[in-house]
Amino acid sequence: MNRRSKHFDLVLTAFFLAILLLLASVPFLGFIPLGPINATTMHIPVIIASIVLGPRLGGFLGLCFGIMSMIRSTVIITPLSFVFSPFIAPIGAEHGSLFALFVALIPRILIGIVPFYVYRATMKLTKERYQPVALFIAGICGGLTNTILVMNGIYFFFQGQYAQLIGKSGAAVYTAINGIILTQGIPEALVAGIATAAIATVLLKLYQRTQ
Repeated sequence: MNRRSKHFDLVLTAFFLAILLLLASVPFLGFIPLGPINATTMHIPVIIASIVLGPRLGGFLGLCFGIMSMIRSTVIITPLSFVFSPFIAPIGAEHGSLFALFVALIPRILIGIVPFYVYRATMKLTKERYQPVALFIAGICGGLTNTILVMNGIYFFFQGQYAQLIGKSGAAVYTAINGIILTQGIPEALVAGIATAAIATVLLKLYQRTQ
C-alpha cells in the first residue's frame, strides 16, 4: 500500500467515525426506538467501511459503534440498558453484568469483518461480474450479523430478565426474539444492502484511483 492510499484510508476512517458520532448523537437517527429494543442505522457505515477499507479498520469502526452503544445505554437509561451496559444493573440485581460487553461489542466488531469476506467470496464465485449484487449480499449479511448476534446474546445471557421485561416465559421468549429478528432485523438488513450497493460502488472506484 502506497502513501497515497494510506492517507486515503486515514481520511475515510475519520469520515466514517464522524458519521457514527453524528448518528449516535442525533435523536432518532442512529438509534430508533421500536418497542423494547432500538432499531439502528449505525451498522451501515461500518459495513461499507469493512468492504472498502478491509476487516481491520472495519472491525475498529465496529468496536467504536459498540462503545458508543454502551455509552448511550449508560447515559440514557431504558428498560434494556442493562443488556448493552455493564454499568446498569439488570432487573432484580444490584450490579451490572459483564456479559453486556459481549452483547454491545462483539456483534458490532463482527459487522466490520463479516461483510468484507462475504463480498470477496461472492465476487470470486461470480468471477467479479456482478459487483452491485455482491455488495448488496454483503450489506445484508452485515445487517443480519448485528441483529442475530445481539438478539441471541440477549436470549442466552439475559433470558430471565428479558422474559420479565416482555412478560413472557419459556419458549415464548425465543419466539419473541425471532419475531424481532424477522420484523426488525430483515428490514434493517435490506436497507443496509441497498445502501452498501449504492455507496460502496462509488467509494471502491475512488479507492482504486489511490492505488
